[in-house]
Amino acid sequence: MEVVEFLTPSNVVGFILLFTRLGGLFIMVPVFSHMSIPMTIKSSIAFVFTVLFFAVMPPLQMHITTMNIVLAIISEFFLGFTVGLMLQLVMNIMTFAGGQMSFIMGFSMASVVDPQSGISMPIIANVLALLSLMIFLSLNGHHAVLLFVNDSLQEVPLGGFMLNENIFQYLMTATMHMFMVGFMVAFPITALSLLADVIFGMLMKTMPQFNLLVIGFPIKIMVSFVVIIATLATFMKIFAKEMQAGLNALSIVF
Repeated sequence: MEVVEFLTPSNVVGFILLFTRLGGLFIMVPVFSHMSIPMTIKSSIAFVFTVLFFAVMPPLQMHITTMNIVLAIISEFFLGFTVGLMLQLVMNIMTFAGGQMSFIMGFSMASVVDPQSGISMPIIANVLALLSLMIFLSLNGHHAVLLFVNDSLQEVPLGGFMLNENIFQYLMTATMHMFMVGFMVAFPITALSLLADVIFGMLMKTMPQFNLLVIGFPIKIMVSFVVIIATLATFMKIFAKEMQAGLNALSIVF
């Protein structure tokens, strides 16, 4: 009898909207959106967290009609999708930088499937993407996402999220920042490539028998790997700083 009394229209609609918010979040947020996790597992995880957060969910404030429910579901999905997109823009910094490095080193054709996104990408970009995922976990980013969900329940009522100018402005700025920081991370390899091309060009002028394909490219690749290993800690430090800033910026949706 108590269960029947608990299943009021307000509670049922609130549970559906909360499940939609978490579902949209898990589609895009790193770790939770991993392609190797089956969709049934993701749905089950979203359902479990919905049950947990339902205890702290404030009372539903919307008038329950069919149109309002549909609009509220769309609103909740966009909330989770927007937060996930904000974090993915930060994750793509290292992926973009890795793609630039692979192209310069001649590894653009050496592609493997990224387990995070399920798409084919250069091997250097894949390695940097996996390291970035480890940095995200070391920063307790998955915990920060769950804490954000708890805070959002108090700041953004269910069905009350709306895209505003500040969010669009942040997404455009974050996209430009992604390319800028990605170029900055890949700059050591880019500068090394330009220097190597100048040196090899001078050698070919003074020594016409110098075979660039047989001798030059292996040397270029070997030196590039040495530079990547020497600067990898700096890359990860830059990414950790950017990810921390991205996690702090999630409050912009409030």
